[in-house]
Amino acid sequence: MNDIIHVLPDTVANQIAAGEVIQRPSSVVKELVENSIDAGAKHIQVIIKDAGRTLIQVIDDGKGMSETDARLAFERHATSKLQTAEDLFSLTTMGFRGEALASIASVAQVELRTRRAEDEVGTCINIAGCQLESQEPTTCPVGCNFSVKNLFFNVPARRKFLKSNKAEFSHIEQDFLRIALVYPELHFELRHIVLSEETVCYNLPPAGFRERIVAVFGKQINTSLLSVKADSSMAKIYGFVGKPEDANRSRTKQFFFVNGRFMKHPYFHKAVVQAYDRMLQDGTSPDYFLYFEMDPENIDVNIHPTKTEIKFENETEIWKILMASVKEALGRFNVVPSIDFDNESMLEIPPFKKEISAEAPQIKIDPSYNPFKTSSSGSGYKRPKDDWQQLYAGFENDKSSFPSVEMKTDGQTYSSRLSDMPDTEDDFNEVSSSEEPVQSSLFSSDSQLTTFCFQLRNKYILTTVRSGLMCIDQHRAHVRILFEQYLTNLTNQKGVSQKLLFPDLIELTPAENSLLEEVKDDLYYLGFDISDMGNNTVAVNGLPAMDGNMNVKEVIYKMLESMHDPNLDVKGEMRERLALSLANLAAIPSGKVLHKEEMEAIISQLFSISNNEFTPDNKRIFALIQDSDLDKMFK
Repeated sequence: MNDIIHVLPDTVANQIAAGEVIQRPSSVVKELVENSIDAGAKHIQVIIKDAGRTLIQVIDDGKGMSETDARLAFERHATSKLQTAEDLFSLTTMGFRGEALASIASVAQVELRTRRAEDEVGTCINIAGCQLESQEPTTCPVGCNFSVKNLFFNVPARRKFLKSNKAEFSHIEQDFLRIALVYPELHFELRHIVLSEETVCYNLPPAGFRERIVAVFGKQINTSLLSVKADSSMAKIYGFVGKPEDANRSRTKQFFFVNGRFMKHPYFHKAVVQAYDRMLQDGTSPDYFLYFEMDPENIDVNIHPTKTEIKFENETEIWKILMASVKEALGRFNVVPSIDFDNESMLEIPPFKKEISAEAPQIKIDPSYNPFKTSSSGSGYKRPKDDWQQLYAGFENDKSSFPSVEMKTDGQTYSSRLSDMPDTEDDFNEVSSSEEPVQSSLFSSDSQLTTFCFQLRNKYILTTVRSGLMCIDQHRAHVRILFEQYLTNLTNQKGVSQKLLFPDLIELTPAENSLLEEVKDDLYYLGFDISDMGNNTVAVNGLPAMDGNMNVKEVIYKMLESMHDPNLDVKGEMRERLALSLANLAAIPSGKVLHKEEMEAIISQLFSISNNEFTPDNKRIFALIQDSDLDKMFK
């Protein structure tokens, strides 16, 4: 019987290893930039073409490689950063396995140009699919110039499952920033070439940590950063956290770094969130940029191929130090909220002054007043007669004043008035479906609705229906109404803009500016009038109708933040996300006092649309309390 076990060829083994190390174009950028940092580079330039499918080029001014080292670097497990197994417990470099270049060369066409300072000429190597094609002397500057072309050219299945250019470049940008934020003393550049047009996405000169964060995320983040600093025998922690009022649902500005390496750590994330105890709104989390410095012997980075998951020896103790340091930062900058007393109903008491003498109050009486005396002169009082029947005259017979609503059951759509809403499912058969739902413009002054409605705690609208009492969340109802209106505007490509008296200039990050260009047409149909001023600056000339107290910059930033999702590839999904984001910003907030006409208009418009039970993000809009439920409460 023949033996069946054999050793895999190096080309196959490298492609298997590439499946773990090189998952997408961003993995190539990460590995090459980390190698440039280990080589002592001060200026690192990254050039991307077609989101990395066509070209990934990384140029640095590091120490370079000799002719022999340049060839040997593409072999598996060839590294200059480890000598013995004990070196794994004292790692100070970004890379150490010696698998990255071999994995890249197995799934792409790679060209390397490199030269050391002491050499007169450099070396040029061309490798495709682990096969060496050429190696010859060349003239080049000191450092390394890696050009990775046609990634996954020999693995069609991997190339087929790459996402859109937008999604892949978003991952590249993410990995690029994770390195740029932890090495502010280095000069980084990121350029993207699309259809022969080159765009400088980031040009980050050497700076401090705070300046590098501001350069990446824009000047608006500067006022939100609170300094964090803690020094102990276990770890040194420093960096910045955001103010509670600037917390959001996105996690694009949450970074942990340990010994110059980005890491993901849900346990430490929980420590930061707990430090903001009762200061955050539901579903939001704060921004943070936190750096750890500790003995390499107390951490293990060799537990995952991407080296983003790190094991700590004293994890629980560091968790406590981290939470205490964040709490101290919030308290030091007076971010912790003070007790909010209700002062509306309190009497205003003037301060006591010694120079003013207190006088006893005087009691004045009218000796001639007689409460039992009645006369024709009008000094007596006679209570007017109450005519209660007149108040309800015609109330039972006049049902035309109630708004028409639309309900759905068994796939059928029925139109009825709130006062005639059926109690059971069988009663729907008696309702005529020929009536058209009332279409009322929101907050119209000529509304003829006179239905009963009442606002509870400036948050809910209560109204009566035939089967009981309906409670409507005013904010969610308005979100649903505006969402349908905005989707209609996007579909019909019609939008109304309110011009601003003075244009508002907004500075964006390169990523935000790129995203804005992609959705600029849709924003126009939503009512935004935005013009490009160059240098990642835009001018907002007009806005859609919304609350006048809303800050223009806040609207733009929050909308772009909601769109910062690399998985949004379908145009319809992007439009729905835009419409929902704007609807949440423009809708009537909870806590706003509404007039009767406004409440009537919300009820009318809500029940004139088919999807009126839930918001677009699946939150319940209204609840119905049946008469039977009310009867049970009083038994």
